[in-house]
Amino acid sequence: MKARARFALIALPLAIAACSTVRPAGPIEVTRFLAPDARAQLGDRQLMVETAPGSPEQGLALAPYKQAVAQALASYGYSENARSTAQQIASVRVERSQLEADRRRSPVSVGAGGSTGRYGSGLGVGVGLNLGGGSDKRVVTQMSVSLRDKTSGEVLWEGRARLDAPTKSPLAQNGPAAQALADALFTGFPGNNGETIEVEVNP
Repeated sequence: MKARARFALIALPLAIAACSTVRPAGPIEVTRFLAPDARAQLGDRQLMVETAPGSPEQGLALAPYKQAVAQALASYGYSENARSTAQQIASVRVERSQLEADRRRSPVSVGAGGSTGRYGSGLGVGVGLNLGGGSDKRVVTQMSVSLRDKTSGEVLWEGRARLDAPTKSPLAQNGPAAQALADALFTGFPGNNGETIEVEVNP
């Protein structure tokens, strides 16, 4: 059964001046999936964080998200290591898009998304990002992470988090967005299979 709960999260001490007509960022919607009998295998492991195949965001743009994921998982006993010594692999996928005032996506498509593992569902279309424009425009950032056993390749856990923020909000930028999404995604890790939670975030 799909569960939904709400949590409060202060992601970063961010203060911005915003027009009262502009809807603030968040909440971050998080959905998580847990493989049967995988709970005991999560936490206190050697971990490698990698870019998921087909991630629309690559290279330096993805770096803050991978770093934020590693830091969030460190709270649960994970220690980041090289692939040769890692016991589990965390694959990180990020896609960002700009929404116009009428909720249309900016027409700058660069590739199609897909599922991160057997327990999830398709994650939509990856598009480029243009931070120009007025305050009525918004940036949507979605990050998905899958944890799999390096030896067997079995997906143990996966989750995705979605953040909707005004273009003028710091949360429309990669660094603050990465931190907020990782904190939300791993709130109460590993969570329950198939649950959806909403995590409040300060704009």
